[in-house]
Amino acid sequence: MIDHLTLLVRDYARSRDFYLQALAPLGYTMVMELTREQIPVLEFPATCGLGVNGKPDLWLRPSADGVIAPTHIAFRAADRATVDAFHAAALAAGATDNGAPGPRPHYHPGYYGAFVLDPDGYNIEAVCHG
Repeated sequence: MIDHLTLLVRDYARSRDFYLQALAPLGYTMVMELTREQIPVLEFPATCGLGVNGKPDLWLRPSADGVIAPTHIAFRAADRATVDAFHAAALAAGATDNGAPGPRPHYHPGYYGAFVLDPDGYNIEAVCHG
């Protein structure tokens, strides 16, 4: 089980705002934001933890050298309507469509997902398995 993960981003404020809007249908909010003013030894100006029910499990922080290696992250959704809402919210937040909401029977019969590319090219998915 993964407790939390950190994404390196090119534009911290843009990515923070994107994820807050895109993941709102999944119940994500800003749990905390830490700055160098609060923690003088912080290696970067700010970082934030997003999550559900007060538990930050997705952290965003700026890349020190601007280099990132986009990857795939899937968030579990309660149902198909929530997958659809995630996709719409992500597109409204500036994402690029990378797979409209729909069944993906090649994964398994109940798989329903939607895919977008975030501002840094990360392949972000919302999925339900029922």
